[in-house]
Amino acid sequence: MAAPVSQEELPILEALIKFVVFTCSSAYGTRMKGNERVWEPYFCSQYIRNRLAVLKKDRAEYIKASDVNSLYQSVVKQVTKLNDVRDENTTYNNRLDTTLADVFSLLSLFYLTIGKTRDTPATYSQIASMRQILRHMDESAVYNEADLAPFRRRVGELRQIVQHEKHPNAVTKLLDRQLNECDTKIHALEESLKVLSVELIPIHEKLVTIRRQLVALAAKDAPHKAELKPLQEELRKIDAQRVDGKFLGPGGIVPASQAICSALLEECFDIAQEIKAHEDSRHIVEALKPIHERLAEIRAELESLVMTHRWTLRETDLWNYSSALHEIDKMRVDGKFLDADGGRPGGQYILLYLLRRCYGLIYRLLSSSEPVSEELMPIANKLSTVKKCLNEVLKYGGTFSARDLYPYQLALFQIDSMRKEGKFVGSDGSIPEGQGTVMAHLNECHELLEMLKESMDEDEEEYDDEEEYDEDDDEEDDEAFSGYSLKRRATPPPDSDEDSQSDGGTG
Repeated sequence: MAAPVSQEELPILEALIKFVVFTCSSAYGTRMKGNERVWEPYFCSQYIRNRLAVLKKDRAEYIKASDVNSLYQSVVKQVTKLNDVRDENTTYNNRLDTTLADVFSLLSLFYLTIGKTRDTPATYSQIASMRQILRHMDESAVYNEADLAPFRRRVGELRQIVQHEKHPNAVTKLLDRQLNECDTKIHALEESLKVLSVELIPIHEKLVTIRRQLVALAAKDAPHKAELKPLQEELRKIDAQRVDGKFLGPGGIVPASQAICSALLEECFDIAQEIKAHEDSRHIVEALKPIHERLAEIRAELESLVMTHRWTLRETDLWNYSSALHEIDKMRVDGKFLDADGGRPGGQYILLYLLRRCYGLIYRLLSSSEPVSEELMPIANKLSTVKKCLNEVLKYGGTFSARDLYPYQLALFQIDSMRKEGKFVGSDGSIPEGQGTVMAHLNECHELLEMLKESMDEDEEEYDDEEEYDEDDDEEDDEAFSGYSLKRRATPPPDSDEDSQSDGGTG
């Protein structure tokens, strides 16, 4: 993708686009009669994409919802124009469609960044990510019903958002088309599993799990024999169930769909053999090393983001990772990476595992995006931390004083003081998305703090009661002790003079 233009160059680009549209219309005359209406959406889409790219790179300021909405309206206008000149029943795939796909992906990430996760445009990037994963699942043929269920459920959730949100018809039609494609792909994958006989389903699921474990092991920098051995033993146990190369059902019948399980079993053995004999995971062929290193780097960065996304992720950053993966994916020919001579070197499954792992991590990050704008996210994170600390204190209890609660009270006071008329206001005076979520966290923190204060008061009352009880006990002990002393004084010891006198007197 061409480098984005700078902020200063954007007015020039806009003028050039208008000039090009005008020139094309004038120069080609009647030949452009049917096409000038397509040229304009194309150049305008290029301009919008560059505007979005510039906004994405600007980290000095928070992204403003007004800027995103303005660009969204511009996109809707161009898509509407395009729909007017295109046949609904024809599938198009040219530079204009590629540019529009880029524009919608970026725009979708911007909607996630400003916290509008339940808005229709925000669903585009999730749908696109889902389509990529489903395509790779179909290509690898390594999946089961448990893998497809979350996608089926998510498609239903996204469809509800698209149908219930009021957005221009052009956008709704586009997203409906994308969702229908996902539905069709999921249905096809589900149908391919239906050919499995009931007797072979447990074996198939076990083989799918083993293959994933083997590929994950192969992708490690230094796989260990101790991890490989139990997987090989599992494969041998499954292989031992075959008779004359076939899995048998009850009564010795041969269930249908033998080919699927047998092919998967053989593939697992091949991967295990490669790991053991050639150590491909540590010795990627020279031609594939740059791809392997780049994919490993992207995976490491995405895995780090999964752990820290609440504090470090700006959803628009995912655009760079998606673009890089898309470029790597396009390097494949018939599903394989080629070397300089057009050959298909070994270790392909390692690269495909890394590629699919990266797609899965991006989808996970998109799905976990919270309905809180970038501007309110620091406040939401601080409240989340305070709430976690208060819950821990409440859970484990212990002796603490008002001074111990002071840091939490101060943190909540600082956040409360940031509100204006009960709302958190952005730097430009707008009301950022996610007010309800942040206020819910804030109220919950206040409730936890009050519960801790109450428990502290109860402890003090119990302590006072114990002190009073101890004082009463002390008084009773003193009285008992003094009485005991008087009695002992009244009865002198046997060796005292009093005893001897009394004895002498009686005697």
